[in-house]
Amino acid sequence: MTSQASGLALAPWAAHDDRSRGRVYPEPPVRSRSEFQRDRDRIIHCAAFRRLMYKTQVFVNYEGDMYRTRLTHSLEVSQIGRSVAVALGLNEHLTEAICLAHDLGHTPFGHAGQNALNDCMKDYGGFEHNLQSLRVVDKLEEKYAEFPGLNLCFETREGILKHCSRRNAAELGELGERFLNRQQPGLEAQLANLADEIAYNNHDIDDGLRAGMIGVEQLSELDIFNTCYQEVVDRYPELNERKVIHETVRRMINYVVCDLIENTGKEIDRVSPASIDDVRRHEKTIVGMSEGVRKAHRDLKRFLRQTLYSHERVKRMTDQADHIMRSLFSCYMSRPEILSERLGPAAGDPAEENRVRAVADYIAGMTDRFAMREYERLIEPGDDR
Repeated sequence: MTSQASGLALAPWAAHDDRSRGRVYPEPPVRSRSEFQRDRDRIIHCAAFRRLMYKTQVFVNYEGDMYRTRLTHSLEVSQIGRSVAVALGLNEHLTEAICLAHDLGHTPFGHAGQNALNDCMKDYGGFEHNLQSLRVVDKLEEKYAEFPGLNLCFETREGILKHCSRRNAAELGELGERFLNRQQPGLEAQLANLADEIAYNNHDIDDGLRAGMIGVEQLSELDIFNTCYQEVVDRYPELNERKVIHETVRRMINYVVCDLIENTGKEIDRVSPASIDDVRRHEKTIVGMSEGVRKAHRDLKRFLRQTLYSHERVKRMTDQADHIMRSLFSCYMSRPEILSERLGPAAGDPAEENRVRAVADYIAGMTDRFAMREYERLIEPGDDR
């Protein structure tokens, strides 16, 4: 079955753009692009997407040009997601849109920045980057005359919001219902979530090795790495170490992706959903790896948490990021006039909750280097560090 305007041959259980639950603000369709293609294009052209170029994945942006950023990570997630979507008859354009948008709400300095901002916001509902990504596309982007945000389709917004508390879900209307009713998102959203995990697990290995924070000997204790690494060394004994690592990581990704396609195909056959609504009503997610590969994937994630993410060098960056984020938040809250030029009336909103949220939006939208410049300008002027 071909989805109208998109030209994609889609399975019945895929998201079809001509059956979308639509946009918050109705818009007439265009003949040249499907609805999900339009969503993807809006995401690519938005300011928050461009800023991902200078936002941390693991290493702070100034650490070097060779390390991944939120932008390169999002592109890698999109590539994995699209490949699997095509193999399973899912909507490639929707999958791509979700993958490209999934990190739009991330703070500067990665998870360290998010944790610091969440703590600063604990008395005002907290801060969570998935919900912030939705806030970016629904409210904060200012590109269109007739509506706030990007006015994306329900299915794209559903995929962006991977996690949500029941309290927040209750305020999101139709979009929050699945969290309240314990239902699932569409297969494209399920796929984007796993593509994210596959990308950062495997590519963090590459960055960690490049930075010298983890070594081949440590990684060889993991079956999935050791198997692929030995295959490469045995087949290409003259290959230099850098190429060996690239080839090993490539094979690891291929191994997991092929398993994901095969196992998900079997699960789809078993469940036999007739539509995306059947997918949503199913008791658990359908997209997934086999048990053996899922375990290997978890082991890899655990290894990275215990070695790379806990490395002293990363912890130093984390401590610095925490201090910068808290200092900026405190400064903007005590001196709202600093933001008045950029935020307008929101900076001086008499309702404290609105003012706090405006400050959080502003800080969350910063890049690593802009946050550091603001810190040096406002907190430690004259410091040459």
